[in-house]
Amino acid sequence: MDNNEQVLSRLREDILLRGLSKNTLESYTLNARIFLTYCNRPVDELDVEDIRKFLQYLIQEKKSSPATVNTYSAAIRFLFAVTWNRTLNYLQIPQQKKRKSIPELLTREEVSAIMTGCDNIKHKAMLMVVYSSGLRVSEAAALKIQHIDSKTMRVFVGCGKGGKDRFTLLSETCLHVLREYWKVYRPQHPEGWLFLGTNKVTPITSAGIKNAFYKKRTKIAKDVSVHTLRHSFATHLLEDGASLLQIKELLGHAHIQSTTIYLHLANVTSGLKSPLDHSTIMSQPSVICHG
Repeated sequence: MDNNEQVLSRLREDILLRGLSKNTLESYTLNARIFLTYCNRPVDELDVEDIRKFLQYLIQEKKSSPATVNTYSAAIRFLFAVTWNRTLNYLQIPQQKKRKSIPELLTREEVSAIMTGCDNIKHKAMLMVVYSSGLRVSEAAALKIQHIDSKTMRVFVGCGKGGKDRFTLLSETCLHVLREYWKVYRPQHPEGWLFLGTNKVTPITSAGIKNAFYKKRTKIAKDVSVHTLRHSFATHLLEDGASLLQIKELLGHAHIQSTTIYLHLANVTSGLKSPLDHSTIMSQPSVICHG
């Protein structure tokens, strides 16, 4: 095992010892490996200039998004500061400023079209639980049978983002579809996974759920993904009168600022009129000036 492989092995240990998520483990390890391969030198010979050159390569040649660049930067910082125990001048490795864009949204009719467009009851059950409970795709993949509580009409989300447990809504319609799915597939696994992969041995992967998202079949031209169902859940709840604090808890957000984005997505103009329409301006005779 060469020095860089030893460092990557130690990196994995450091992540595991801190109890970070599986996604962080896979992302940091892969990104650190790509960085070391790009530099093509032992890690003990690398410094801030090497990191800057690599990040410039991502920006200028790979045309990577700010979010992607920052993900690589976080992995490299962890590699040097934690695993390699090196002090870095972080002012020389700035984070990319991310443009805060409003995510695309599905209407209620489009959500319905996606669900009815599923000719596979398993696909329908997976997508329906994502939308009706506002789950991240990784959370839906990690669901277990015992997490579906039909008595209290809640779904338990174990170890969500940030390692936090929470409860969210269980839809009556979704519960009916889940029961139909159970009758057809009868998933049986020692650990109780609700959705199994095609091998019927391991749990479904996030990629498996994404593949079940039939965007093209429903002729939706928007740039949407399975995660859009989660955005739509929150926005539709807000339109139906739920408070931001309630939605924050259901989504598992750590900070209310993350939830306020749905204020921009919700149709807050419904039933409202512009103050111009309540003024007396329109009742005044129009004076048209001709140049």
